[in-house]
Amino acid sequence: MIEALDSYPVLAVSETVFWAALQIKERYKLSYWDSAIIAAAIELGCHTVYSEDLNHGQTYAGVRVINPFVA
Repeated sequence: MIEALDSYPVLAVSETVFWAALQIKERYKLSYWDSAIIAAAIELGCHTVYSEDLNHGQTYAGVRVINPFVA
């Protein structure tokens, strides 16, 4: 399982991601950590994030959130 994780990109929190996260935080009234996930997704070119913590179906700065536990 650990080896399978190597195929997924990991993004360090850069200054660019940090400032983008702060903007997302203010715009959408999210926590910094949720905003950092969205900012990192944008930086990596992701269009979808799977999360049970954010609003299912909501789009944040062009990133759509899907809750995998919603039927």
